[in-house]
Amino acid sequence: MVLFNKKNFIFLLNIGLILLFLFVNFGCNYSFTGASVPDHIKSIAIPPVQNRSGSGEPTLELFTDELIQKFIEDNTLQVTEKVNADALLECTILSMNEAPAVISGDEKVPLIRLTLNVKVIYKDLVKKKTIFEKNFSNYFDYDNSTDITQARTDAINIAMDKIYEDILLSVVSNW
Repeated sequence: MVLFNKKNFIFLLNIGLILLFLFVNFGCNYSFTGASVPDHIKSIAIPPVQNRSGSGEPTLELFTDELIQKFIEDNTLQVTEKVNADALLECTILSMNEAPAVISGDEKVPLIRLTLNVKVIYKDLVKKKTIFEKNFSNYFDYDNSTDITQARTDAINIAMDKIYEDILLSVVSNW
């Protein structure tokens, strides 16, 4: 009597594959959202972002509303006023810089790198302590040979989007 023949092997292999499929699809629901938000923090206040860049760029005025929208969409923390909040997220736009990203052989600048720097202070209002104080920086290169006004505005929006994501991840997952 042979216990390990070809028919038994195929049967066990099929059972193993079924179990693996069930484990992967139903047994592993990992989520990083909220992974390191302290249990006592359920809400967050995001006051108007201060713009200290000196750029005068009107697109930067959208920073506060867009950041709040990212937190609302994430749904880990309820966005509320400071008097009702468990946490506070203070942001200051420190700078917006533009510099050549690439210089061609004929010394023309086909790409401009727009870099945005934002200081963020995340405070626990319940325990009255600072959770973190970080600077976030991100950039986007835009084409200097097309409609420069639109390309520059798009670059600012993309750099801001990247920073919103970085801030959100730092708050909800402490990465």
